[in-house]
Amino acid sequence: MSQFLTEITRQTNNPIWPLFDKICSIPHPSKHEQALADYITNWAQSQNLAVKVDEVGNLIIKKPATPGMEDRKGVVLQAHVDMVPQKNEDTEHDFTTDPIKPYIDGEWVTATGTTLGADNGIGMASCLAVLASTDIEHGPLEVLLTIDEEAGMTGAFGLKQGLLDGDILLNTDSEQEGEVYMGCAGGIDAGFNFSIEREIAASENTTKKLIIKGLKGGHSGCDIHTGRGNANKLLARFLAGHAQQLDIQLIEIRGGSLRNAIPREAFASVSLPQENVAKLELLFTQYTDILKAELGSVETDLVSFIEDSQDDSQVFSKASQQRLIAALNACPNGVIRMSDDIQGVVETSLNLGVITTEQNSVRALCLIRSLIDSGRSQVESMLSSVATLAGAKISFSGAYPGWKPDADSEIMGVFRDMYQGIYGHKPNIMVIHAGLECGLFKEPYPNMDMVSFGPTIKFPHSPDEKVKIDTVDLFWEQMVALLKHIPKKA
Repeated sequence: MSQFLTEITRQTNNPIWPLFDKICSIPHPSKHEQALADYITNWAQSQNLAVKVDEVGNLIIKKPATPGMEDRKGVVLQAHVDMVPQKNEDTEHDFTTDPIKPYIDGEWVTATGTTLGADNGIGMASCLAVLASTDIEHGPLEVLLTIDEEAGMTGAFGLKQGLLDGDILLNTDSEQEGEVYMGCAGGIDAGFNFSIEREIAASENTTKKLIIKGLKGGHSGCDIHTGRGNANKLLARFLAGHAQQLDIQLIEIRGGSLRNAIPREAFASVSLPQENVAKLELLFTQYTDILKAELGSVETDLVSFIEDSQDDSQVFSKASQQRLIAALNACPNGVIRMSDDIQGVVETSLNLGVITTEQNSVRALCLIRSLIDSGRSQVESMLSSVATLAGAKISFSGAYPGWKPDADSEIMGVFRDMYQGIYGHKPNIMVIHAGLECGLFKEPYPNMDMVSFGPTIKFPHSPDEKVKIDTVDLFWEQMVALLKHIPKKA
């Protein structure tokens, strides 16, 4: 038994935690889920459960109804297998080989320097806990564990008709206890490609590295409205203001690592005349003060500094650099529009998530999210215009639909009544500005009734990710009660 599991079982006997602890011990970042999928397959077979792996790698596990519940509508419990691999720059961790190490921090469970994988590991563990149970009342049950949700929703896109028998799907990928979701945003990836010409830097120049780090980052949907800084945008802003003044020429610019995570860190290697170094240091210090004044109430750990660099690569030509910096500075980012229909919910947003430099090109990846197709199209048009003005190429890929709310959802009514019966008040019925797989499931299974719920998870997609312990108990209590109250078949 791990130290974490020993400590958590002193607080609660919730069956989710041993399974989550096991999930953490098996590396499973997006695109590298096979080891965990194999473990779950073998585990389910040891429980005498029927397991199927579909053609894209999704797991489907079936469990018969408990005695007396055979007449209930079939339920599909759903989670995704993969986790977001994010770590701090100074953390040594290989997500493909190293286990996640959870620990208790007061009322929360978190991990050291990396994402925890509570998104969606807690939901996945809850599905397995139901499968393992011998005392939970439920009708015909299926568990669907999809692959690659965080990096393209490959599993959800690949799900075919005829594999699932259930009438109701319970998605476990929500992140706020007390809220139940009946709709979500759709999205699309946007990729800029800037062609870069290089030249030899002046022999008297010196090289420096500009660094912005310590930002909170987070989920590019759920956290996009919180006022957090985007490191890529902050670095582009400084360069737009001072590159020409200081005769800076870029050697490399990079920042962020996932298009669906708000960038926490950004770096630029630059060449400039030695006589301008002192001015650069002064201006960068002043810029740091400006950022702290603007963002300090949110970004309490923001730091920016300059390091010596030995990068002897050729610099960007001035024309290439001007086009790139102008485009990155002008690129929209953050909340584009709030919803008129749902108070407090973002309608349309954009995240400038990743910047990478190759020898002759710079690549920038963005994720557009919107509750409405026209909102997504508007941002696509804006980015296309930026690309045209900057002489860059842009491509759009991986579009996925939103999940349109169903005002007549039977399972939403069952959840609402169940929740009120336990706690004496109704849950908040919400639409989430994030990409749940439910919209994609509606393609092969248009008549499936769906809701999404889960425990409170803060700062997903960042190394600050944490899950609140007592809400995992509430989540499990709701899961057990909901399965007991599934309606009978017509």
